[in-house]
Amino acid sequence: MKEFELKYGCNPNQKPAMIYMRDGSDLPIEILSGKPGYINFLDAFNSWQLVKEVKEATGLPAAASFKHVSPTSCAVGVKLSDKLKKACFVDDIDGLDESPLACAYARARGTDRMSSFGDFIALSDECDLTTALVIKREISDGIIAPGYTPEALEVLKSKKKGNYNIIKIDKDYVPNSEETKDVFGITFKQGRNNLKIDGDMLKNIVTENKDLPESAKRDLIIALITLKYTQSNSVCFAYDGQAIGVGAGQQSRIHCTRLAGTKADTWQLRQCDKVLSLPFLPTLSRPDRDNVIDGYINKNEEDVCAEGVWQKYFTTRPEPLTKEEAREYLDGIDGVAVASDAFFPFGDNIQRARLSGARYVAQPGGSIRDDAVIDECNRQGMVMAFTGIRLFHH
Repeated sequence: MKEFELKYGCNPNQKPAMIYMRDGSDLPIEILSGKPGYINFLDAFNSWQLVKEVKEATGLPAAASFKHVSPTSCAVGVKLSDKLKKACFVDDIDGLDESPLACAYARARGTDRMSSFGDFIALSDECDLTTALVIKREISDGIIAPGYTPEALEVLKSKKKGNYNIIKIDKDYVPNSEETKDVFGITFKQGRNNLKIDGDMLKNIVTENKDLPESAKRDLIIALITLKYTQSNSVCFAYDGQAIGVGAGQQSRIHCTRLAGTKADTWQLRQCDKVLSLPFLPTLSRPDRDNVIDGYINKNEEDVCAEGVWQKYFTTRPEPLTKEEAREYLDGIDGVAVASDAFFPFGDNIQRARLSGARYVAQPGGSIRDDAVIDECNRQGMVMAFTGIRLFHH
């Protein structure tokens, strides 16, 4: 297939639209089901690069949940604890522990379930049946992977009345070293970002504390590669083999850190006993549960515990999660990794990250205030590596 005609571009008024190879060669994909759109393909190709590189860097199967050209999360195939299974709504999936790929997607989808609603999925490995069963019951726009078992493909093709977008990509495809795009009729050209991110990038530790365990290295690598495919400015928190909070597309670095930290806090609090034991009505849908949990934790527009409101969601009225209870729980969290796609200009980013349990930091360095940021890390007993590399993505 040399070209694929799209219904429209980013918006319905943007026609005509298609994808094709500039050199006239075949596209490195097969469309096995559905008819992906312009934004679907942007999500698919960015997310595929992400999981491919995470797999290469860690040696573990990887999965990503993508929305609007940024990841909500990326995770590797590490088994989930019983509490995390329940928080991710996968405690009833038979054989989950035996499928590292299914564990990876359960983590990626479970990180920020509200943002992942209607996601595009990327898998680093052939999709197996267990992973397909996890995906089957989630609201999702499509998937890209290097292959699918016959049983998995049958399950996925049943989604959306047979119209679920399923893309198979050539795992050996290597793009040109240069890339172009047009903006306002003007062509931009640059070298493709082929930067390899691995443990060598974390050798320049600039803090007094230089104890960087292998698990933290893995999490920082996941965070850095996630940032490589996240709309800038961006900050990513990672823990236990997954990105747990992504703050994307903010003009201010501290706003990135606050956004990512708030998402990381929500992920942590989803696993506290008070949230796990919420008495939901058995008829409440999964997306509605996600909305209610987020409202319960973050005190959103609707007080879900208020009289006349709780009856819509719960069998009995739950006790609210107080600010003091949430803070006490979060104060018990430690060992979180945080990475930034550009330097931290002020120590306030470190202070905010520490409130979310951050212990390990990776950033390019190069700010005139580097000393102040290093001093803040030293005050907090944190470990910080300067990578020397910026990871802007637009």
